[in-house]
Amino acid sequence: MSDPSNPFEMMMRQAQEMAKALNPALESFSPKGFETLWPTMPKDFMEMSFGKGLNKEGLDAKTRLLLTLAGLTMLGAQSDTQIRMTVRHALEAGATRDEIAETIAQMAMFAGIPSMTRAMDFAREVMDQGDKEGKDK
Repeated sequence: MSDPSNPFEMMMRQAQEMAKALNPALESFSPKGFETLWPTMPKDFMEMSFGKGLNKEGLDAKTRLLLTLAGLTMLGAQSDTQIRMTVRHALEAGATRDEIAETIAQMAMFAGIPSMTRAMDFAREVMDQGDKEGKDK
């Protein structure tokens, strides 16, 4: 996108210049870096907030998070931060790596292979990071 007559490129350049003028630190801002500031909620808190705390006879937090992951995959896996955070929370809520992979793979029939592949890449990033930190084994 180096065409100077491209209005999108001009708009992006202006937005970047405005961000730099507003706060020079925004020049090196990384959404992935920002994502690490959000801690994973403890399993008990997730269960109380999103699981059977809502309905004693209803879905547990793990199932709700797997359904959320399926929905995010269905959206075309556009929400990389939300997918990575949901995978982290699902692992904390007791989901296995196989359950996470199966949930995402199931969406290939409905969302398409590219969406499934992208979501799987995001999930793999979280799991690889957990391996490096000695978690989620």
